[in-house]
Formats: sequence, structure tokens, C-alpha cells
Amino acid sequence: MMITVFIRYQIDPFKRTLFEEYSKRWLAIIPRCGGDLHGYWMPHEGTNNIAFALISFENLAAYENYRARLRTDEEGMANFAFAEENKFILAEERSFLRKVVA
Repeated sequence: MMITVFIRYQIDPFKRTLFEEYSKRWLAIIPRCGGDLHGYWMPHEGTNNIAFALISFENLAAYENYRARLRTDEEGMANFAFAEENKFILAEERSFLRKVVA
């Protein structure tokens, strides 16, 4: 069963450019590690501190394998460190979704 991870980020609105840089780095890292990245979405109008990402996997086991690969990926670990050093992500929520089919 295909699952999609919906990530909701609360970001520092004064550090949006740093979050965008962080997001752009994932565009190559996530697919390399096994995720089907649908994209990152940045604030544009209205709320200025909420961003989203959507990544799909063929099942939960594939997600767990992806997480293990991320922990050994040099660029992935560097990007996590970049976020931690710059503190532009204030909170992160993950929801695991499945598509409704008839």
C-alpha cells in the first residue's frame, strides 16, 4: 500500500530564505535515498511561517529503509546540520497518509 508522508513545518518567518535553501538541497537527496518527492511548498500569501513537503513510498518498510539511508548520506546529514545550526525550523509534524481509492 502506497503511503505519503505529509510534513508540516513551522518556520521562522525571518529565515524563509534559509528554509528555501534547505528545501532545494532535499530535491536531489530524497530521490537518491529512495523517496518519491512530490515537492516542498513555501509561504507565499497569508500565513508566513508554515511550509509543507510531500514524499511517497511504496509502503512503511520502504519509508524505514529511506530513513536508514538518510542517516548514512553525507549530504543529507549536512542538511540536517544546516537546519540545526541556523534554527529556521521551529516545529515539524509528520502525518502518514494513504490515498482513498474506489
